[in-house]
Amino acid sequence: MSVLENLSVLIVEDEIKILNSMADSFDGIFKSVYTAKNGEEGLKKFIKYNPNIVVTDILMSIKDGLEMTKEIKKISPSTPVIALSAFNDKEKLIKAIDVGIDKYLLKPIDMDELIFAIETLAKAKIESSSDIKLGNGYFFSPTKKVLIKDDKEISLTKKELAFVSLLVNRLGTLVIQSDIKKNVWVGEKVTDAAIRTFIKRIRDKVGPNFIKNVPGLGYKIDAKF
Repeated sequence: MSVLENLSVLIVEDEIKILNSMADSFDGIFKSVYTAKNGEEGLKKFIKYNPNIVVTDILMSIKDGLEMTKEIKKISPSTPVIALSAFNDKEKLIKAIDVGIDKYLLKPIDMDELIFAIETLAKAKIESSSDIKLGNGYFFSPTKKVLIKDDKEISLTKKELAFVSLLVNRLGTLVIQSDIKKNVWVGEKVTDAAIRTFIKRIRDKVGPNFIKNVPGLGYKIDAKF
């Protein structure tokens, strides 16, 4: 069984013909395939679906692939991102490295080469990943992107999981309210009161001490609590 069968992929490409062609090629190879037509939509889809791998074009009119990748790496530094470009531009290559692009491929894309690159990155991530110990029997799996206690997955909504993932990625560090709003409620308006209610629901599931807060500033998860 291929390692890709249990993984989800997000394709971000503004050329619809190429986007549809890649989606068709990936269908049946991956567990789930998500698509977006620009970087802005891609970031929203990333936060909504939390895919294991991202494949993105670089030059797009509404938030390019490098800008989107920079935002994705803030949310989930370990998520592999493959960039596609028609230009062998040294400056673009340097920028791609700076924002954390894991692989850079030139168009026109050879699908076998792309799938091999994805599989290689996925295997490397799985081999290097281990569950993150959070204390009191809680673990976070960066590969499966689930919260676990006593070998059982905690049922969380997509927004709740996005919030927990954000705090785990910055473990022990205060995450300010504005970052939470930007990364969990992408393009949506949300009040501080609504965030407090949202966090109370998570605490009802995981216990009162799992998420620490600094009133008026933000929230964090400690490595041990």
